[in-house]
Amino acid sequence: MSEAAPEASGTVPGGFPYKLIATDLDGTLLRSDESVSQRTRDALAAATAAGAAHIVVTGRAVPWTRHILDDLGYRGLAVCGQGAQVYDAGEHRLLTSVTLDRQLAGVALAKIEAEVGPLFLAASRDGLDGDVLVGPGYAVTGALPSTPFTDAADLWSAPLNKIYVQHPDLSDDELAEAARQAAGGFVTVAMAGEGIVELLPLGLSKATGLSLAARRLGLKAADTIAFGDMPNDIPMFAWAARGVAMANAHEELRAVADEVTASNEEDGIAVVLERLLG
Repeated sequence: MSEAAPEASGTVPGGFPYKLIATDLDGTLLRSDESVSQRTRDALAAATAAGAAHIVVTGRAVPWTRHILDDLGYRGLAVCGQGAQVYDAGEHRLLTSVTLDRQLAGVALAKIEAEVGPLFLAASRDGLDGDVLVGPGYAVTGALPSTPFTDAADLWSAPLNKIYVQHPDLSDDELAEAARQAAGGFVTVAMAGEGIVELLPLGLSKATGLSLAARRLGLKAADTIAFGDMPNDIPMFAWAARGVAMANAHEELRAVADEVTASNEEDGIAVVLERLLG
C-alpha cells in the first residue's frame, strides 16, 4: 500500500497534483447521518480553488441524490445510478441516461431465483423524478422515499436504471456472487452497501459514467484521484490514476486501493486532500 501520491498528468495551478477528484457518497463523502463535515467541505473547496474539479460518483439514482447535492451547494456534474446517469446539478438536468433491458433483466432474475430461491425485489425507475419501487419483504436502507408495489407487472411497466435484490438467508457477498454466476452474461451485478445488491445494464459501472463526465470536462483517467468504500467502486479505482479506500471500506476494495485513509466519520477525504495540498 503506497503512502505518497504520485503526480498526475499535469499538476493543476496551485500545486494540487490531480485535476479531478471523484468521490462516492455513502460511506465516503457522507457521514452516517448523511452530512458532510466542515473540514471535508473546506478541503474540497481548497482543492477546487487550486484548479481541480470535483465529481460525485454514486450508486444512488438522481432522485435519491439531488437533495444532498443541493444541500452541499454542489453545482457540478454528478454520476448517479451506478454510472447510468450523468446529472448537471447546477442546471438540475439529466445529461445522459442508460436504462436496463427489461427482457434481459427478467431472464437474469429467473436464472438467479432458479439457483437461490425467491428474492425480495425493488427497482429504480429512470428519469429525474423516477420512483424507487419496493416489493414485499424488501428492506429499504434509511428513510429514503420509495413506492410499494405488490403486482409484479408494475416492476416492468416503465424504463428502469436498476433492480435491487435481497435474499432471506444469503449474505450480500454470497448473493452477489451467486447472481454473477447465474446471470453475469445478462446483467452487471454490483454490491453497493449493506443490503444493496443491484442488477445493472451489462457492462455498466461507475467507471463508464465517470469517464463520460470527465470527458465533458476535458479530463482523463490520469488526471483523477478517486475515493470509495464498497466493491462497486472497484471499476472506478481501476480507471483512475489513484484509488483511496476509506478505513470503513469493504475488504475487496481495500485490496485494490493505492491507499487507505481514515473513515468517513473521521474526515478521510480531507486527510488525503490536505496532505496533497501541502
